[in-house]
Amino acid sequence: MRSLLDPRRRTAIYALVSFATGVLLTVGLLRYGPEPVTARPEPAAAAATSAREPSVAPAIASSAAAPAADSAPSTSASDGGAAELDASAWPDTAPTPEQVFSAQPDAVRKAIDKLAPRMKGKPNVYAIAFGGDGSEDVFRNEAEYVDVLMSSRLGSPGHTVVLENNPASLSTRPLASWTNLEAALDGLAKVMDPREDILLLYVATHGGNDHSLLVDMDPIPLDQLDPEGLAEILGKHAFRWKVVVVNACYSGGFVPKLRGTGTLVLTSARSDRTSFGCGADSDITYFGRAWLADGLNATPDFIEAFGKARTEIAAWEAKESLEASEPQIDVGAGIEDKLAAWRKMAKIGPAVPFRAAR
Repeated sequence: MRSLLDPRRRTAIYALVSFATGVLLTVGLLRYGPEPVTARPEPAAAAATSAREPSVAPAIASSAAAPAADSAPSTSASDGGAAELDASAWPDTAPTPEQVFSAQPDAVRKAIDKLAPRMKGKPNVYAIAFGGDGSEDVFRNEAEYVDVLMSSRLGSPGHTVVLENNPASLSTRPLASWTNLEAALDGLAKVMDPREDILLLYVATHGGNDHSLLVDMDPIPLDQLDPEGLAEILGKHAFRWKVVVVNACYSGGFVPKLRGTGTLVLTSARSDRTSFGCGADSDITYFGRAWLADGLNATPDFIEAFGKARTEIAAWEAKESLEASEPQIDVGAGIEDKLAAWRKMAKIGPAVPFRAAR
């Protein structure tokens, strides 16, 4: 169901209140105290009251090849909260928050208009990539990399809509929001053949232990996503064949609501486990590296790539003595054969190395 933005993320308001409180306290001490007192501002992270524990950068080793040092995933031991986007992070050159918000219908419409028509006589794959948290580049990186893979590796150029929350793309990409996701699905339903083509939905963001997903681009108020809400959105559209990927902590909680005939559900963690690799110092998450960059570049088979990713992630986690995230998979009736039919006729391209968005 829709839920309003958590008050913790109203950072601009909190910063103003904290500043005013500090000023009043300082004035009082200077006037009435026995000697001058200098107030030290609290770190922004403390003021934000985020539940996330500090992240560290592990040296990750892959059974195939270790990720490059400048793009190795970093570890976040918990994803119960999310890093706050300070109000000062809003780019000076970007439209104002109100301008960005009011421009969304047109932004989605333009993204849909840019889609290439389906190729007749065979199954097509169309994708929506959803990068939910605007405070970390890692989710933007994965959303845009899905577009790269679709265009070059998976033989589906012009078949991806990227929705992302990030200060760097406020004027170039539609926001990742509940409303825009519905609008993008509406648009895809008119371009695709909902009975014959396959919808790929890739969602990357922070997840809570209540199985909610963080959707955040402060200070724009955005509704959050949970399993019921995502199932409701997808249920309004008659896509017969779907691949739904949720890359977030505790994302296994989405499986019961999303599973069904014709649907492949992949998640980066069990319903009661965190996943790893997010953080300000990370370019790509463990799951993004293992399934998108390593798995799908090794094989275009989504299910086989997941098996490779699960093995790779387990090795990384064991090396770093992390509690296993245990990515989950649910294969609905018919979807495996449908994906095989698509691969048989698709023009699969060469591997495309991962690069962070610029």
